[in-house]
Amino acid sequence: MITKTDICTIENSKIIVNNEIVFESQCEIFSDFAKEAYKSLQLNYPKFHKMDNLSKLAFLAAEKILKEGDQSRTALVFANKSSSLDTDYKYQESINTPDHYFPSPAVFVYTLPNICLGEISIKHSMQTENVFFVLDEFDENFINTYSEQLLHSGKADKVLCGWVELYRESYMAFVYLLTL
Repeated sequence: MITKTDICTIENSKIIVNNEIVFESQCEIFSDFAKEAYKSLQLNYPKFHKMDNLSKLAFLAAEKILKEGDQSRTALVFANKSSSLDTDYKYQESINTPDHYFPSPAVFVYTLPNICLGEISIKHSMQTENVFFVLDEFDENFINTYSEQLLHSGKADKVLCGWVELYRESYMAFVYLLTL
């Protein structure tokens, strides 16, 4: 039987952990909200500023749950509906801009949704499974069943699961930790 321990939700300029607001902002633009949250929560990870918005959303939610400690045996199972569409549009715009002769490699790096999992994995030295599904809607039963298999197989001691949807200025993260 799996147990859901910590839960983090990010939407409407709020970060809520286990039903307690840990950060709230008046910023309506996600990138401004993310910068303000990063500073307020005193996170120390300079690569954060180079990430795309989807990675920043996933990273902020993961940081509020993972905190400190050994996460090397924590797996990641995430999903969303839009994949990396927000960044894909920015990449396309960089190609279409008349004053650019070639697309930005800094933006191209983030044109896959699983890159946000890579950022979390690098930060926490994770050495386990990670997967990013693209689904029509959040399917907690599917995510939990997949995660339970990882836990029972011994491939992970914990699984950080989540829905991280971001497109333009619409965003929502729902991330939680599962253990046996």
